[in-house]
Amino acid sequence: MISVLSTNITSPLGLTTEQNYQAVFSGSTALRRYEGMWGLPEPFAASLFSDEQKAALALDGYTFFEALAIRSVREALSHLRLDVTSERVVFILSTTKGNVEEINTPRYYPSESASIIARNIGLTTTPIVVCNACVSGLSAQLLADHLLTANLYDYAIVVGAEVQSKFIVAGFQSLKAISEEPCRPFDMERNGLNPGEAAATIVFGKPSPRLGDVREGLYWNLVDGAACNDACHLVSPSPQGVGLTAAIETAMKGRDKKQLATICAHGTATLYNDQMESKAIEKAHLSDIPLSALKGYYGHTMGAAGVLETILSMRATDDGIVLATKGFMEPGVSGKVSINGEPRPIDKTAFLKVMSGFGGCNVTALYERGAGSMEQGAGSMEQGARGKVKLEKVQTVRFSSAEGTSPSDIYKQEIGNYPKFYKMDILSRLAFVAAEKVLSNSPLKDEDKKPALILFNHSSSIESDRRFLDTISRAEDFFPSPSAFVYTLPNIAAGEIAIRHQLLGETSFYILPEKDETLMQQILEATLGGTEARSVVSGWVDAESNTSYECELTIYSVKV
Repeated sequence: MISVLSTNITSPLGLTTEQNYQAVFSGSTALRRYEGMWGLPEPFAASLFSDEQKAALALDGYTFFEALAIRSVREALSHLRLDVTSERVVFILSTTKGNVEEINTPRYYPSESASIIARNIGLTTTPIVVCNACVSGLSAQLLADHLLTANLYDYAIVVGAEVQSKFIVAGFQSLKAISEEPCRPFDMERNGLNPGEAAATIVFGKPSPRLGDVREGLYWNLVDGAACNDACHLVSPSPQGVGLTAAIETAMKGRDKKQLATICAHGTATLYNDQMESKAIEKAHLSDIPLSALKGYYGHTMGAAGVLETILSMRATDDGIVLATKGFMEPGVSGKVSINGEPRPIDKTAFLKVMSGFGGCNVTALYERGAGSMEQGAGSMEQGARGKVKLEKVQTVRFSSAEGTSPSDIYKQEIGNYPKFYKMDILSRLAFVAAEKVLSNSPLKDEDKKPALILFNHSSSIESDRRFLDTISRAEDFFPSPSAFVYTLPNIAAGEIAIRHQLLGETSFYILPEKDETLMQQILEATLGGTEARSVVSGWVDAESNTSYECELTIYSVKV
């Protein structure tokens, strides 16, 4: 369990947490309809910063994405007396596409942006980028929990940031997932999501008077959380919400649901996501818990969403209300959920945040104000050994372009029975064939039904990003490819493996400035110390291009 020491939200609705909360409480929305934006032929609704806001937030020498994150972190830190130069402070950046339109410069690389942001703030430790599709912001908070609980750091600065672009909007339009009007989560008339941009920051650590005005019983704690994969489809969730149900049940294990004030849903207003969420909540026996969905105020802020929506849920619960789901009028899902379009009073001090994303990933986190009843009793760990695990190597597979070994050669010679392989991008092919080799001959696959799958790299999904950009770069040849867009999320590589081997445990993707085996091992041991997984497949899977790549994947058994 870790505590929230300070927060910030920087969005088109305000520059502080309080400004954003008051705007949402009053029913304001940042969603607007745009036509001809970035030369796109189709209109869309989105939450975007105005030109005036961008000018006010800009910082010389930084991209707008970097400036946005810096502004948010600075504001959160302004309320604390924290020595950010300490080696006991970790910086975690959550984003899906970062500076994607800087693809021809070093700033494209998410870890480069993270390093630039960290240096501006004064941080000295290696930044970690969480790139886990829509669940990234919640995954980043769970990572902070793992690292601090394992005593690797004392404080974690988690910032989720996203700016919208032609790249992102065209991609979602190619999937027919964007609405031209403000979105309507869980509503009968919902017809798609709205992109949004924002930055949101949470500083985690142990409350201390020397850090600032921290009053006993009033701070929020991240009590527990869980991540589970559907192992169903790369872009569509399990119809019955298998992964999300499992994540909710794990986070709530041994805890009384009557203590929950609300469930803050993902609520993208897409047809399948909202339906799946409703079924998962019902299957987890939480139908009577008030539900809120916040995309009607901000749109889908992607890498920022998990952080931003968590902060707003904390603030609303402090105020004794469940925020209204803007845009909701009539139920349009078959799962039983308690939701309406008006705020309602509550008198509880705990809530669940749930999210789902491409690649089959689902994440749930449980929060409570003060050291209350949700922390008492059994949590998700059975042996009370958080941060105490050791990993034992079982098998390792290595290959690279320098050796002249291609994933296609390995597939043809040693696998050959999964035709979908040829639809994958280079990153997914690398991960796929390596996982095939380490899992096929391992007894751990049968012994552990929910092994974790944690991948690292430096280049994100650069080759697929180049490929997709090529489909939208010329007006006379504009035809965004949905199949190319899917692979512009690096965690899709983990999703491919999960589907192939029916892995139902955590799947996560982290981006680092370089291959740092010590840091990678620390992340693995801390993460496995906070889950029930008894094995993990992990390693470095990096592809700068179709002809320049490196892959090293290992399966470990977990020793408590």
